[in-house]
Amino acid sequence: MRHKLKYIAVLGFGAVLYSSCKRELLEPQLQTSVSDASAFDTPTRISNLVLSLYSSLKSGSFYGGRGVVYGDIRGEDFINETSNLVTASDVWNLNLANSATSVKSYWSAGYNAINNCNIFLDGMAAKGSAVVGATLANNYIAEARLIRALSYYSLLQVFARPYADGAGAKPGLPLRLKGIVGPGFSDLERSTVAEVYTQILSDLDFAETNLPVTNSSAYNNVTRAHRNTAIALKTRVYLSMQKYDKVITEANKIVTTTPPFTATSGVAHALQADITNVFKTPYTTTESIMSMPMTTTSGDFPGTQNSLCSYFYMAGSTPGATEFSLNPNGILANAGWTATDKRKSLIFTNTAGKKFVSKYTTGSPYTDYVPVIRYAEVLLNLAEAKVRNSNTVDAQSLLLLNAVRGRSDASTVLAPATVPALLDAILTERRIEFFGEGLRNIDLMRLMQTIPSKGSAPTKAPSDAGYIWPISSDELSLNRLMKDN
Repeated sequence: MRHKLKYIAVLGFGAVLYSSCKRELLEPQLQTSVSDASAFDTPTRISNLVLSLYSSLKSGSFYGGRGVVYGDIRGEDFINETSNLVTASDVWNLNLANSATSVKSYWSAGYNAINNCNIFLDGMAAKGSAVVGATLANNYIAEARLIRALSYYSLLQVFARPYADGAGAKPGLPLRLKGIVGPGFSDLERSTVAEVYTQILSDLDFAETNLPVTNSSAYNNVTRAHRNTAIALKTRVYLSMQKYDKVITEANKIVTTTPPFTATSGVAHALQADITNVFKTPYTTTESIMSMPMTTTSGDFPGTQNSLCSYFYMAGSTPGATEFSLNPNGILANAGWTATDKRKSLIFTNTAGKKFVSKYTTGSPYTDYVPVIRYAEVLLNLAEAKVRNSNTVDAQSLLLLNAVRGRSDASTVLAPATVPALLDAILTERRIEFFGEGLRNIDLMRLMQTIPSKGSAPTKAPSDAGYIWPISSDELSLNRLMKDN
């Protein structure tokens, strides 16, 4: 079964759909058209179509590489080494234009993933569900809706104002829910941020109800969605909406009340005793709730200028000669991050003394798995939500915080005595735990914090131009109802 789960594009939509190159068929996302009415005729074809949805999600321009990079380098913990616009120096410098490569490719890749999900959902409604039966159909539909939800959520984090700015009343994204298979569907107004989040949560709620409780192997549990994947993602979404009571409700489904914290239903998620195991072959620990797998097969890896390794580490004879180093004045300067903390071993120092992320170290063709969400995040989501919801130094929050810290630094016990100090400790722990995993921008946006300066890059306050990205020039040219940020 393993060979079927590599998400090679040719196995899925690439086998039964073709990309249109005609100008009149261009849409803001990569245009695809149904080329064969038999696409949903057999269970095998439908199964392959499901796998291709993950292939869209893990595009090197989206969740297979650049999307994760953008989530970190907008923050203060990285320094740009190359001033290369092709490799996101303008993202780091917070001065993007509508025509920037990063803006156009991220928007296009995100909406391509969404459109492929929509085409699949339309095909299942028309024919596919009858072919595979109700139970399996709902499993597959749930996977598609989870991928669509994650795609919309990811686009919201850079192209729209935070939910906290007006409780979601500001312009969000065009909410496309039907597959585009021909011309005439470009014009669509932006839904509000709240409306997009409502759809995201509707998709994730459906996914939780209809996904398998567990998949057939450790590999499948990490690379394909199951029930706990939807629950974990909901904790992230509700945290971004500052709906802390909802974060608690969701997290309590998969986190025990006392240490050692584990998921007692569905996949048995738990922290790894050694964090470095998360970033090693076979990448299928129970801490890894969802990751994007990569292989050496052509088309099944992110590409040199997309891979996390090439942005953060660059394997080879001189590792560290790469795009972004760690800022010595960023989280590295935190006095509480001790030298004996195991997470310090995930940092490489080159001969010039510069430090780089070494979570992703596999050289060309860059087959490190890309983390989407880990159990450690769920624990810290819950810890923060309980403090903010109760406005107290919550006892379980302290235990959750120290569970994450203690597995890498057993000699340190964090004991902040006030609510502000505890929240600061949790946010600091997130920066230490998830550097190089794309969460820093999410945290800055959801709390409407000023993006700190780093190197030559200036600060960006929530009221400043450039706090969020401009809309892709492709979308603006094709969608007459689209308004720029």
